[in-house]
Amino acid sequence: MTRSFKTEVCDYSVYLAVRLLICFIQSLSLRGCQKFARIMGWIASDVVHLREKVTVENLRASFPELSERKIHVLKRQMWEHLILMVCEIALTPRKVHQTNWHKYISVPQKRKLVGRLLEDRPLVLVSGHFGNFEIAGFAAGLLGFPTYAIARDLDNPYLHRFIQKFREAKGQYILPKEGSANRVKDVLDTKQTLALLADQHAGKKGCWIDFFGRPASCHKAVSVFTLTSDAPMLVVYGRRVGGPLQFEIGIEGEADPADLSRDLAGIRPLTQWYSARLEDMIRRAPEQYWWLHRRWKEPPRKRKKRKRQMAA
Repeated sequence: MTRSFKTEVCDYSVYLAVRLLICFIQSLSLRGCQKFARIMGWIASDVVHLREKVTVENLRASFPELSERKIHVLKRQMWEHLILMVCEIALTPRKVHQTNWHKYISVPQKRKLVGRLLEDRPLVLVSGHFGNFEIAGFAAGLLGFPTYAIARDLDNPYLHRFIQKFREAKGQYILPKEGSANRVKDVLDTKQTLALLADQHAGKKGCWIDFFGRPASCHKAVSVFTLTSDAPMLVVYGRRVGGPLQFEIGIEGEADPADLSRDLAGIRPLTQWYSARLEDMIRRAPEQYWWLHRRWKEPPRKRKKRKRQMAA
């Protein structure tokens, strides 16, 4: 589809604004980035009230035991985390290298994780919009473990190419969300690693499971990849554990189709299993989760009716 001149100008203006912001961020120290994130997080949360309604609704439903004051604090901390995440992405290529990565990243389960990555089998890494997942992908490529991730193209082509360049700088390859089935099959057939963010709404025809006590739709393909390709599934995270650029990369759970129990040998039970692992890791650091995105939407009518019948 041909893009209008107005759209081109608008997109390029946004791209230039983002590049100028990144130039500013790259001029700051890590402590300066933390102060900047704290100020901008306060503005986004308490002044502009960005995504206020959906963020508060998600937090209230997920943590009904928390007071309104604590919900407000979590909302502000989430924005601080998101802005600090942008700062870290801007600084990482300049600061994190093969010779000094251990100063910024710890891997407590290094032996298990590396062992899985070196196996002569395909591998499915599952995570969510938690911590700094972009840095986790960057680190894997930096250490010589290329991954293939599925992501939707950004509407702004200039920003899309810019972010794509960061992601692929060290060996994280991006497959388009639409029309990549054959390429995903090639990745698994050639025993490579597929990395997926598995907490995105999959629509009414998705696999409906429980996530933070509410029905949530998940993409069935995530479990299908493991169940049909002899690909072990690792639920992993890249969580900030200190100040800026201080991360822990770990394994929250693993499911190997070679010795999968009957309880997990199906799309729905395996999807519920990895969703529960995602919930566990989010509960340990809820301020590092993207509560602003619409993870929960209305389930199909049949499911709602069945749920009412079970409650009766």
